[in-house]
Amino acid sequence: MATNVAGARGRKPETRLGLVRRARKMNRILAETYPDAHCELDFTNSFELLVATVLSAQTTDVRVNLTTPALFAKYPTPDDMAAADPEDLEAIIKPTGFFRAKTRSLIGLATGLRDRFGGEVPRRMDDLVTLPGVGRKTANVVLGNAFGVPGLTVDTHFQRLVRRFGWTGETDPVKIELVVGELIPKREWTVFSHRVIWHGRRICHARRPACGVCPLAALCPSYGTGPTAAEEARKLVRSGPFS
Repeated sequence: MATNVAGARGRKPETRLGLVRRARKMNRILAETYPDAHCELDFTNSFELLVATVLSAQTTDVRVNLTTPALFAKYPTPDDMAAADPEDLEAIIKPTGFFRAKTRSLIGLATGLRDRFGGEVPRRMDDLVTLPGVGRKTANVVLGNAFGVPGLTVDTHFQRLVRRFGWTGETDPVKIELVVGELIPKREWTVFSHRVIWHGRRICHARRPACGVCPLAALCPSYGTGPTAAEEARKLVRSGPFS
């Protein structure tokens, strides 16, 4: 079976085996480049991670991390958050944007945890996605980082990069998750997600990727999307925090 990943370098169509080998080599390079890659949301337990991940929609991890200390000080448990006055909760999370919708989701998921799961965050995908505001991406973040259950976090960075890598042309997050899950060993799904997200935030930007200093340049069919001169590309590299 051949997969066409012809790109900026005019590569020949790639066999399935060739794609798997290239994907795993790229993963190894990312592991060497980002040995400390981890979830950049601050949390101390699974409930905090669940809430922080819901809040992270359409905003940055930095903004969420600035918001959650006051939030968790006032509502440390699902019971507390389920009983929250919506206006009080809105006032705390307003800086994260879409605060009314997020307030409804947080009170709804906290109520669900209290009433259906004994106040505990469930450890199964099928249960997590029944909670308001929780889709597969959020569930995979919680499962992988709070419970050690491997999962792929298909956020906007992840989607952009795996398409640039020529691994898939899919745009549906669930289909992307399935495709990439067949390329990368399951045991590495969670940390691989962090590596890709870190790379997307630091080097492989949406508008002008720093191609000239990218460690994946020799394996990426999209090389040349951004500046290839090292001096120019180096100016585009970001180190965080990401505001």
